[in-house]
Amino acid sequence: MYVSHTPEGINLARMVTYSMSDAEDIEEIRKQKREQLAEKADSSDDPIDVEGKAHLEELLEKHATVLVDFYADWCGPCKMLAPTVAEIAAETDTTVLKIDIDAHQDLAAEYQVQGVPTLYLFRDGEVAERMVGVQDKGTLVRKIEAAA
Repeated sequence: MYVSHTPEGINLARMVTYSMSDAEDIEEIRKQKREQLAEKADSSDDPIDVEGKAHLEELLEKHATVLVDFYADWCGPCKMLAPTVAEIAAETDTTVLKIDIDAHQDLAAEYQVQGVPTLYLFRDGEVAERMVGVQDKGTLVRKIEAAA
């Protein structure tokens, strides 16, 4: 309801009603916006921080080619590799994931990470390649292209 004022100073109370189609239109716009946001999140040009085992499994299932970087904040070589991994995320169609081994010790153990950085390349959810230590961008791109 809203109140309007006429030139004569009389207040007229008016009811605004939305038809069911207006409510449906609004809901459809919301749905489209959610889908757009989800697409944008899926096509990230930045590495994605993995939040746990279920999140990792979901991402491996959702994306065809995935590069996973097991790292630690205190690791010097990991810091050297970080810009290369970010460039690969931005410049290729490969989904790049980062897993902090201190926060996700269970995943590090499951994937037998004994040294960092350790990189896994997945194709269709299966391990295609395992690399330990700093890798140069050219090598990573070649391995990604070979797996794709």
